[in-house]
Amino acid sequence: MRRRSDEETMKAGSAVGRCFSGSCPNVERADRVDRPKHPYQRRPGMKILAIDLGKCKSVACKYTAATGEHTFETIQTYPQALHDLLVAVRPERVVIEICSAAGWVGDLVRALEIELQVANTNHDAWRWKNVKRKTDRDDALKLAQLSAMNQLPLVHLPEKDVRAWRSLIQFRGKLVGRRTRIKNHIRSILEREGLRMAPGKSGWTKRWLKQLGALAEATADGTRALWQFELSIELVQYEAAMDAIMHVEYELNQLAKGDERVKRLRTIPGVGPRLSEALVAVLDDPKRFKSGKQVGAYVGLTPRLYESGSMSRQGKISKQGHRYLRSLLVEVAWLGLRHNPWMREVYERVRHGSKTRKKIAIIAVARRLLIRCWAMLRDGTNWSPPASGESAVRAA
Repeated sequence: MRRRSDEETMKAGSAVGRCFSGSCPNVERADRVDRPKHPYQRRPGMKILAIDLGKCKSVACKYTAATGEHTFETIQTYPQALHDLLVAVRPERVVIEICSAAGWVGDLVRALEIELQVANTNHDAWRWKNVKRKTDRDDALKLAQLSAMNQLPLVHLPEKDVRAWRSLIQFRGKLVGRRTRIKNHIRSILEREGLRMAPGKSGWTKRWLKQLGALAEATADGTRALWQFELSIELVQYEAAMDAIMHVEYELNQLAKGDERVKRLRTIPGVGPRLSEALVAVLDDPKRFKSGKQVGAYVGLTPRLYESGSMSRQGKISKQGHRYLRSLLVEVAWLGLRHNPWMREVYERVRHGSKTRKKIAIIAVARRLLIRCWAMLRDGTNWSPPASGESAVRAA
């Protein structure tokens, strides 16, 4: 058996204070353990509480970093039960996985001033492909062990108001997708019946919608074909989707009015309110990124890298991170070719006049736009067009 070093057996002293719950619900005064200056440094004797969160019940692993001793406890997944467990155990660190419940759990842990780590379950280190057994207890123990060794892949957990903002932005994206599916279905109904409507946006003017409504109405004798009934239902759904999008966009516009960061990004030619608010909400604290490469990788706009021996090549973009923000960046990059000379210059420089490099060039424009927006948020500056032929403009 390996002998433990003095550092491993030494227990870390901690000062116990009192804290108030603040705005977090169902939280009362509780003892807390003061954290060290560096939040994630390894400390002998650290008490770690790793929780595998479930919809109805959660499994908590009480883990001692110095000895590896651990015990398990099952609790109901609601705030008061978790609060009582935290007060009883008084851990120095709480570890959870990123999930839908991670938001309110993180708020509760932060209100008690306990160190929090949120694991990124999409990371390669968090794979269960080659194991013969996977249980909630195994998940909780793995969280604790990786955290004790400081090898846990972490993810940023924003504050409650930022999470709500992100959710509303993504909800608008889902509504737009719902509206697109309805439009496509209406066109397919007419195509089946040998009917046509105006292409593109022209088919959704008030005049055309009125004509579609007339097509869906019953005939003079009161009969109506099944395709007419189907069309009438889809027209009602289309109106509902349009109304919902209008209300959501109004709420988003009200939130953006008082945010200077959104106003700053809108100084970029071709960048509108939807991309600006998404960038501010997703990046949250721009200073948590050390370089533009980290920002590009965070949104999934950097290429995959394959290296083996003397071979080194880049593949397609990783497509990791926030899918909706990535799609907005690409969409604005296409539109910006007409409105922003800098985007057009980047696009032409990367494309090299080749028709086969259009997609590569537009991804390069989207990534460079993302990095410049991040730099503007980090430095608190408005848009200033770079000089022609700037060295920062490189191939994808």
